[in-house]
Amino acid sequence: MFCLDHAFPTPAENLACDEALLDAAEEQGGAAVLRFWESPSHFVVLGYANKAAEEADIGACLALDIPILRRCSGGGAVLQGPGCLNYSVILRIDHAPELQSITGTNQWVMSRNRDAIARLLGRAVSVEGHTDLATGLLKFSGNAQRRKREWLLFHGTFLLDFDLSLIGKALKAPPRQPDYRQQRPHAEFVTQLKLSGASVKAALRDVWDAKTPCPGVPHEMVQGLVASRYARDEWNFSR
Repeated sequence: MFCLDHAFPTPAENLACDEALLDAAEEQGGAAVLRFWESPSHFVVLGYANKAAEEADIGACLALDIPILRRCSGGGAVLQGPGCLNYSVILRIDHAPELQSITGTNQWVMSRNRDAIARLLGRAVSVEGHTDLATGLLKFSGNAQRRKREWLLFHGTFLLDFDLSLIGKALKAPPRQPDYRQQRPHAEFVTQLKLSGASVKAALRDVWDAKTPCPGVPHEMVQGLVASRYARDEWNFSR
């Protein structure tokens, strides 16, 4: 598996890169990819099917100069920014039998990430809901996937050293919540790991056997997706 540790300067480019890597794999084949990135600025990212007015406090985001964007995968809205490490894996669907279904993919990927972080922390980590990682029932990682015919994208976040107080300002209480949340507000539901980004990256590189540097970044595809989707209100506020 290739490893790509590359962050773009803008939220739109970073979101577009995940989709570009998936599209490139679907069109051209090649090796699986593990990518890392961290946004230098805060932004809200909606899941593909989310309604902006239901998930984000649009007025507060405008006042705080926090843009709202939409990603190509499912799941709920999250706040991104410094101290929030993102990872993405691009996998062939026939890589493992479990990847043939959405549920099987969730379980297969999440169990690997859970075990990697538990070893780092030296304490129990649990998979909650469908694609959350938690410790002591406090969420520190949310994840989602996007599937094509032969390849899939599975990506997520790790709260390491993030300004948690901003989450409740930028995001509303989600309309759909996992049972383990128990209607808790953001401030009582999330936590940060206080692990270094380098240690988390190393743990994930090991568990995914991603030791070979990625030979390139699909810059042209990224910029095409930014222009056609991620920089456009028609995409970001389509629901």
